[in-house]
Amino acid sequence: MSYGIKPITMATIEELAAFCKKKGLIYPSSEIYGGLAGFFDYGPLGVELKNNIKAQWWKTHVHDRDDIVGIDGSIITNPKVWVASGHADSFTDALIDCSKCGNRVRGDQFIEEKLKMDTAGLDLKQIDEIVKNHKLKCPKCSGNFKEATGFNLMFKTSVGPAAGSSESYLRPETAQVIFADFKQVTDTTRLKLPFGIAQIGRAFRNEISPRDFLFRCREFEQMEIEYFIRPDQLNKCPYIDEWMGYEMNVLSAEMQAKKHPAKSMKARDCLDKGIIKTAWHAYWLSFEHNWLTSLGVNPARLRIRQHLEEEKSHYALDTWDLEYHFPTGWREIQGMANRTDLQGVERAFLVFLLEAYHDDKSRGNIVLKLHPQLTPYKAAVFPLVSNKPELLEKSKEVYRLIKPGFNSYFDQSGSVGRRYARADEIGVYTCVTVDFQTLEDETVTIRSRDTTKQVRTGIKELKESLAKFMQGEKLESLGAVIS
Repeated sequence: MSYGIKPITMATIEELAAFCKKKGLIYPSSEIYGGLAGFFDYGPLGVELKNNIKAQWWKTHVHDRDDIVGIDGSIITNPKVWVASGHADSFTDALIDCSKCGNRVRGDQFIEEKLKMDTAGLDLKQIDEIVKNHKLKCPKCSGNFKEATGFNLMFKTSVGPAAGSSESYLRPETAQVIFADFKQVTDTTRLKLPFGIAQIGRAFRNEISPRDFLFRCREFEQMEIEYFIRPDQLNKCPYIDEWMGYEMNVLSAEMQAKKHPAKSMKARDCLDKGIIKTAWHAYWLSFEHNWLTSLGVNPARLRIRQHLEEEKSHYALDTWDLEYHFPTGWREIQGMANRTDLQGVERAFLVFLLEAYHDDKSRGNIVLKLHPQLTPYKAAVFPLVSNKPELLEKSKEVYRLIKPGFNSYFDQSGSVGRRYARADEIGVYTCVTVDFQTLEDETVTIRSRDTTKQVRTGIKELKESLAKFMQGEKLESLGAVIS
């Protein structure tokens, strides 16, 4: 059986970028001075959502496990690290320059856009041949291109004030710090194989053509695990049994070569047929896929895609990407080589936003249906009307009661209907309303963002009721249904 993409309306990248700016999620960095391509600032709501994503990732991958520990490595390291890793010489993208106006574009992306062809694994010579054979011209002046050259993506920086001070780099990835600290981590934690080292941190890449909003930035964060296993125990994974029946949308290298579509397969079948080569790899692919779906991502919009031979890194026995069906097509959100497990925070941020974004025609506004563990605000507290001092006083009392346990806000501006709409647009999971009945019997209403249904519950039980609702209990079980 093949997974299909459900025919739901998804925001375009441009619509999402405009929405994020309007609602205080993300702004172009230094916009009052003209901005700088590939750099973004996270606003009050954006930083909450981003931190919640990272917190959930860290809890699942570090706190809830006994075999993974974390580090927080330096952004700038001894440049020998990048020489040893090969980044100093070969961390490049293909750059093609216009011979007439000097416009510079990234070769593989330019070919993809113009010819709608797969450019994975193309070298500089192949890019030159395609540009020549298809008579591709500069998009600005229609001039001819020069031969492609390799452009190193690492940002250089100087360390120290003196002339001739040491030149180093802003790290382009987080993995190398984990490798450099491996011995110190094992010495201080006494971990035994198999075990992992996790890190969340910033990375920097001087992209030739940053594009598609957060998808390709020059500054971003990575959530990474390097998991270390004895080479002779790649199929001795103690966790695999509970994941053998886990089902994913799979696109193997053979399927791609034969132009076959992805199909739903269980981890067991992937291993038995040799599609996924090791038990550990099958486990991590299943585990990471489940992490996304457990936080609200539609599994029909996810697939695991095996790298073709020409795509694989030289160090990898096998490599798979966990991909999401963006408005622009299937794109990688997480890479899992038989060496590393790497997710980018910004791409996960995009995925969760795209999944949550609903243009609700019946309500007449956007509803951001974020998972309760991710949403910036868990609750909002409203007085039914704002011109009654006794309601305002009681509402603020309720707000002070729940604020320490649930990130919340208080709103008394405008009609209660408009306040509900504003809350829906920024993903507030539930709204607590204080009305005239509250003054009589110490009860309030709890409203569900996703259904707009409401129940009435006692103030004394409110914190417990909210906690249960956030954990997945049905709203109707928490009190008397009123709408």
